[in-house]
Amino acid sequence: MLSEPLLRVRAAWCVVLAVLGGCAVPPAPHGDPRLEINAMLARSAAAWNRGDLAGFMNDYARDSLTSYVTGGHVQYGWQPLYDRYSLRFDEVRVRPLTTDLALCTARFALRRGERVIASGPFTLILAKRDDRWLILHDHTSSDPK
Repeated sequence: MLSEPLLRVRAAWCVVLAVLGGCAVPPAPHGDPRLEINAMLARSAAAWNRGDLAGFMNDYARDSLTSYVTGGHVQYGWQPLYDRYSLRFDEVRVRPLTTDLALCTARFALRRGERVIASGPFTLILAKRDDRWLILHDHTSSDPK
């Protein structure tokens, strides 16, 4: 019969082997890949449409081998892909109408790398609620192509 210390060592090894063995077992499928990927793409499009670049890029693997193909070229890496897109506001003019109401006019430029892919003027009507300015109305136009 094994002594108590040897039983403890043996029990500890059994736990270690069980954990290691469990690590080798592939994870069970989470569900239907078609549904999961469709949901991911819908979430990604919604993030893009609300101008949430970080949310849009959240579905890309954050590693140096993530690839993006466009214009006959392959670009590698999450960060270079993220850096490829930028939204800039220019000619911003804010006209306070009251202490909690303002009119803002400006121009937007959505860039992909050095190239502007969409731009145009916009007008916002904003109201201050609590400590935040919130957009009540947004009128955005695109520059002619």
